[in-house]
Amino acid sequence: MSHPAAPQAAPQAAQRAPSQAPSQARTQQSQAAAAQLRLGAERAASALPPLLVQAQQLAGSVLGGEHGRRRAGMGDDFWQYRPLQQGDSRRMIDHRRSARGDQQFVRERELQIAQTVHLWVDQGASMRFASTPALPSKIERARLIGLALSILMLRGGERVGLTGGSLPPRRGNLQILRLCDALSADDAQDYAPPEDRAMAPQARALFISDFLGPFEPLERALSKAADRGVHGVLLQVLDPAEERFPFVGRTRFESVTGALSHETLKAASLRQQYLDRLAERRDALDHLCRTAGWHLGQHHSDTPALSALMWLYHTMDRGQL
Repeated sequence: MSHPAAPQAAPQAAQRAPSQAPSQARTQQSQAAAAQLRLGAERAASALPPLLVQAQQLAGSVLGGEHGRRRAGMGDDFWQYRPLQQGDSRRMIDHRRSARGDQQFVRERELQIAQTVHLWVDQGASMRFASTPALPSKIERARLIGLALSILMLRGGERVGLTGGSLPPRRGNLQILRLCDALSADDAQDYAPPEDRAMAPQARALFISDFLGPFEPLERALSKAADRGVHGVLLQVLDPAEERFPFVGRTRFESVTGALSHETLKAASLRQQYLDRLAERRDALDHLCRTAGWHLGQHHSDTPALSALMWLYHTMDRGQL
């Protein structure tokens, strides 16, 4: 009597087998879709500028989350009226104030001003120097640090832009692309003077350069910044050869553009004089920063960029300015 049960088990097995095929097909389709998604993401990432990719990776190494000061109910205190600038949204216009004359004005609020960061990165030819092919040039490192800090600030709700008004401070991911594009342009002159126009009152600023060029334009820029209540950081980026002067024997020194050159048979004899002048410039930078209420930082291109970024992040982000 137990034998008739055996033929009934086989049809049940036969009925279950077809139900597994659609499940396997769905799994394969899901895996194929995931592979296509990965391929699309890789292609999209490969199209991004290398500077942007590196800056995003560097910014991702910093533990953020403490930066933003945007709070519900804050930012309602009136700060000032200012003339409409290039890049401002027309929705920002205060029509009542603008109706008093021919010029259009924007109403700024206190918290909005406090969250503005201006960036200047020296694009001059002197910044394209690297003592060995194994090292990044000074401009490569300056752009990387400047853009990475901008990404951190923008993630925290800050408005970030360039000094000079060419790229007004804005929020959002699109501003990262604008900054990346603007920072990729080179300046033909050996030493580019810092841009001091269009800095919002009570804002913060970051200037990145080797600061080896003429000193007067930098003095003028920080004087104007101090008059507007702008506080910030000077980050001096140097190649290790500029710090140590390792040259001996017959050496020809030439600027990146070739406009300046000097040849000597005894380079080692110039070392102490050069180091003394470098120390004098550093003392002058330190005095200028203390007078203007700014901070001075130093970074060498043979050290990790993350160390400079972390210092800048803590200095500009934690209420020290």
